[in-house]
Amino acid sequence: MNITHTVKGFYELSQDELYDLLRLRSEVFVVEQNCVFLDQDNKDQKCHHLLLYQEGQLVGYCRIVPAGVSYEEVAIGRVVTAPSARGKGYGRKVMELGIEACQNLYGSCDIRLGAQTYALGFYESLGFKTEGEVYDEDGIEHIEMVRKG
Repeated sequence: MNITHTVKGFYELSQDELYDLLRLRSEVFVVEQNCVFLDQDNKDQKCHHLLLYQEGQLVGYCRIVPAGVSYEEVAIGRVVTAPSARGKGYGRKVMELGIEACQNLYGSCDIRLGAQTYALGFYESLGFKTEGEVYDEDGIEHIEMVRKG
């Protein structure tokens, strides 16, 4: 099993990489989760994008959001695993690589994310702690979480 990953700024992405990541995000966030929302939020251009491949197929993704774009802190967002690749540890791998990418890009820093509440245990196992109250985002309960740098 050949697993590789890349972290690139928006303008470094190839057309195929951009298409693949947007397709995966739409497949999960719009179609599977039945959320009608505009995924392209004008933040992607300011972010780094982590793409995880297994045998050349995109199986996981997250975006690394600089401080000041979504939150005061650096953030990890749009965390997603391909439906066909779930249950194989790719979500954990994406997050571990995402945390590492944040540290490589920005040094030791706090990292914030907006977690779907069903995944609290997963994010807690990676060192994130809840902060604030549960809120509704596109019909799905979320809560902010922070991992101290």
